[in-house]
Amino acid sequence: MQKQILRITLLISAITTNNINSYAGDWTQYRGPNFDGSSSEKLTISSWPDTEIEPLWKAPTRLGFSSLAVANSRVFTIVMENVDGVEREVCLALNHDTGKKLWSKILNIAKYDGGGNSGAKNNKGGDGPRTTPSSDGDLVFILDGRLTLHCLDAKNGDKKWTVNLVKKHNAQTIRWQNAATPIIDGDLIFVCGGGEKQSLLAINKTTGETVWSGESDQMTHASPIVTEIHGKRQVIFLTQDGMVACDTINGKVLWRAKHPFKISTAASPIVENNIVYCSAGYGVGAAAFKINYKSGQYSASQLWRKPNKLMNHWSTPVCIDGHLYGMFQFKEYGDGPLKCVNLKNGEIKWAKSGFGPGGVILVDGKLIATSDSGEVVISKASSEGYSELGRFKAIEGKCWTHGAFSNGQFYIRSTKESARFDLKAILSKK
Repeated sequence: MQKQILRITLLISAITTNNINSYAGDWTQYRGPNFDGSSSEKLTISSWPDTEIEPLWKAPTRLGFSSLAVANSRVFTIVMENVDGVEREVCLALNHDTGKKLWSKILNIAKYDGGGNSGAKNNKGGDGPRTTPSSDGDLVFILDGRLTLHCLDAKNGDKKWTVNLVKKHNAQTIRWQNAATPIIDGDLIFVCGGGEKQSLLAINKTTGETVWSGESDQMTHASPIVTEIHGKRQVIFLTQDGMVACDTINGKVLWRAKHPFKISTAASPIVENNIVYCSAGYGVGAAAFKINYKSGQYSASQLWRKPNKLMNHWSTPVCIDGHLYGMFQFKEYGDGPLKCVNLKNGEIKWAKSGFGPGGVILVDGKLIATSDSGEVVISKASSEGYSELGRFKAIEGKCWTHGAFSNGQFYIRSTKESARFDLKAILSKK
């Protein structure tokens, strides 16, 4: 009876909840509240300022490649701290007005396969957390490098609950440890653990109880996404077998699309209407699939595939008006290009070098791209050609993360520091 009541409650929640941010303008998780790297806010650029663009604040964020989540006036990320002589993964909460630390919470040991903090130029990954926190404003959720799922109080970092996926769901750790983010949708959190017959998981965000589990796919570093295709709300996981879409309510597999795996897959799938795109590095390349629905059944038919081309190493592109914009490159540190690609056929429309494996988000028809050296570049999202509006140096350190946009503010993080820029005020001045 309790399970039946829980299912009914979740069904009502899913029907009435279109997105998760309870606070207007919050960037609640990796790739934002819309699950696609976009913000619904407006960003007017009257003219580019003649003076240097300065941050409202900067804060130290030692090591790691965790992006930022912004919810209910707090900024969350994960850093590596030395605690009593041991390197630890630590969730850090900052005041969004001042950048000052509100609290920090030790999560787990920080130890990774590979990486290292030395090496020629900029091509050594370095140690540090790879996953990003998610927050609904009241709670914070982290899937740490060793696959323990944490729920913390957003106000003070107190533990609400933890679930060790290795012990409870026979999860299997992977090379370089976990980088995928737990994705929130209504009352559910979605993660892929990789355990036999319980790989794909939906967790109740309040209690930590497993709502549904299934399949035996091995996990990757790619975060799942939530979307609607043919009117059905579904969560799409990119596993070592390819893409698998599940009904968010009961976990029923709706469709699968095979995609090769080699060493690591880290970029999330992208959806526009009924076309789904995925990509991976290490010689794999990209593909797009059309999702069909007929007689109550879903199916995926491949539109195109580009082996060893259009590789998104870990930076997930954005999509608007049938075109992808992002870092299509593999280990092109410093010089790697930002590209525009036709979603329907994989044709490259244009490319602009000089970004490396940074990140890109979409705000009001504009691309806000970050280079791996910490430069911010704003351009128009136009398939006609690269159209830059302006750029500025934002932070020091290695910046292999996506930015966050919340209430007109742009947040960026590197292996050394984080910063906040009031783009709404700076760029709308006449």
